[in-house]
Amino acid sequence: MAMARASSGLAYPERFYAAATYAGFDGSPDAASSKGVTSKFSNDSALLLYGLYQQATIGPCTVPKPRGWNPVEQSKWTSWNGLGNMASTEAMRLFVKILEEEDPGWYSRASNYVSEPVSEPVSEPVVNVEMNHTEKVDPVVENGVYTTEPKITSTENGILSETQDKDTVSDGLGLVAVYDQWTVPLTSGQRPKARYEHGAAIVQDKMYIYGGNHNGRYLNDLHVLDLRNWAWSRVQAGFEVDSAESQPSRPLAPCAGHSLIPWENKLISVAGHTKDPTETIQVRAFDLQTNTWSILKTYGKPPVSRGGQSVTLVGTSLVIFGGQDAKRSLLNDLHILDLETMTWDEFDAAGVPPSPRSDHAAAVHAERYLLIFGGGSHATCFNDLHVLDLQTMEWSRPTQQGDIPTPRAGHAGVTIGENWFIVGGGDNKSGVSETIVLNMSTLVWSVVTTVEGRVPVASEGLSLVVSSYNGEDVIVSFGGYNGRYNNEVNVLKPSHKSTLPARAIESPLPDSVSAVHNATNATRDLESEVEVVQDGRREVVMDNIEKDPRSRIEGTAEHLLATLKAEKEELESSLNKEKLLSLQLKQEISEAETRNTNLYKELQSVRGQLAAEQSRCFKLEVDVAELRQKLQMMETLQKELELLQRQKAASEQAALMAKQRQNSGGMWTWITGAPTSPKVDDV
Repeated sequence: MAMARASSGLAYPERFYAAATYAGFDGSPDAASSKGVTSKFSNDSALLLYGLYQQATIGPCTVPKPRGWNPVEQSKWTSWNGLGNMASTEAMRLFVKILEEEDPGWYSRASNYVSEPVSEPVSEPVVNVEMNHTEKVDPVVENGVYTTEPKITSTENGILSETQDKDTVSDGLGLVAVYDQWTVPLTSGQRPKARYEHGAAIVQDKMYIYGGNHNGRYLNDLHVLDLRNWAWSRVQAGFEVDSAESQPSRPLAPCAGHSLIPWENKLISVAGHTKDPTETIQVRAFDLQTNTWSILKTYGKPPVSRGGQSVTLVGTSLVIFGGQDAKRSLLNDLHILDLETMTWDEFDAAGVPPSPRSDHAAAVHAERYLLIFGGGSHATCFNDLHVLDLQTMEWSRPTQQGDIPTPRAGHAGVTIGENWFIVGGGDNKSGVSETIVLNMSTLVWSVVTTVEGRVPVASEGLSLVVSSYNGEDVIVSFGGYNGRYNNEVNVLKPSHKSTLPARAIESPLPDSVSAVHNATNATRDLESEVEVVQDGRREVVMDNIEKDPRSRIEGTAEHLLATLKAEKEELESSLNKEKLLSLQLKQEISEAETRNTNLYKELQSVRGQLAAEQSRCFKLEVDVAELRQKLQMMETLQKELELLQRQKAASEQAALMAKQRQNSGGMWTWITGAPTSPKVDDV
């Protein structure tokens, strides 16, 4: 997800609202308080989705921090407020991406929420060999990309125009290979499903595409494009059975955000996000001879599972940096896998490493220097360049020169000699339209070409490989996501040629004397060659060095002196910028310390409130205990009172009966004894 992670930033509100409804948000500002969200996701995921939903529908957080002792409301506020001034479109994209990571199959189950599949790729006019007799195509230049449209006639069949430029090459399939321009070749066969965050690798003029993400679903299919005839085919891959464990044949777990590396007669797939992630990185191998997958056994301590990392082949080792783990925590750790012994090693390099990130690009120069460019976090993108010396294992951050690229993540890169080409990616606002190149010896950036609009090469999560066609280097891109999923192939034939052999330079820093010396030698060597075209043949004529050695030496010295003066001015300018940056950092540190002090005071206040609440709770418990005792005493008294009342009633009843008997006995005596009683007078 990734990650953040930056994207093309292109809006797709229908998909976001469908995802929000599926996740349990009903569209009201307090929708995240519904129990449906927390029942579907973990607490951390629910809080992050809440913050992104508020950012996308309302904007940056402006409500005051809750003062009441309510940890849930404070956590929700912190999640929203932590997004800062993130653009609404970026919040929408991250919301959907996190939902896809949490529930890859949400889109297929959310058909009731979507009126139409807005993220499905729009049908493109596909023209292949079998279709040329029915489709009449003519290539058109649109937004800086050469494409085919069913408009005019089939006589040209993909040729750029009636009048060809001298730098234009075409073949029977209609491939247009204009220098420094993206072109769309005509392919045959069934194209793979549209996707992004897949893996791609070149083996013997064949481009292999494996896995990826389509509509939130991870994929595990393997396709191959033969660059000799531009024909697609799907590889029916099996799974190697482990005889020791007697494991049955089973399909490989779908994944996205992995890295695909060619090694000997195999394709090595490293890491990647899966629906049920493992604790550590898995290394998978596809045998190109048997067409079977297997999981390789490794030794040592493997890195934690992740996706969006960079994997770079250096000699016989794979260098893994950064990425995002299954809990969406960003990483900046460094691991090396020896492919000969299949042993993992973790390195704690000296210097300041790049900040934790994912979806960055990496390349190796002169088999010694590992370069890391760009990438993204959860809320921002980077355009910094870091260099790791693989001999001394020390990080450095050199000064970049030339057309400094804008921040981006989700881009892809390939190297041709000492040139590092970067394509695609996006930031928090829009997709990146420039194709750029870095001279890794001088660390000077330049722009190769620029496209406009929603085109596949301005996507995130696209793949990039380098191959040869008609004896020249070509860069081939596939797939990507820019508001829709793509499965288009684009080709660029760069005019940047590397005539210098790859060699280790004294230092990767552009302000070093050795780097300037290399750059000067490169310029001088290139200027000493003159290409002359005679009778249709190309010849290389070397300057006669012995003609005027003194003027040659003086010219070289003047050129070197001018280069050093320019370098000195750039160094002074860089020093002033660094001083200004240092002042800004000191101010930011001071502000951070002030915020830290305020937060500490607030923490102390909260602790005091908590202690007071605890004391109050203790008193309440004591009062409750006393009331319980009184209640028990009242129950005892009530029972005694009832007993006394019964005794009193019994006594009163007995007295009444005794009185009645007494009264009845006296009357009977008087009645029976009156006639026989003697009188006094008679006596």
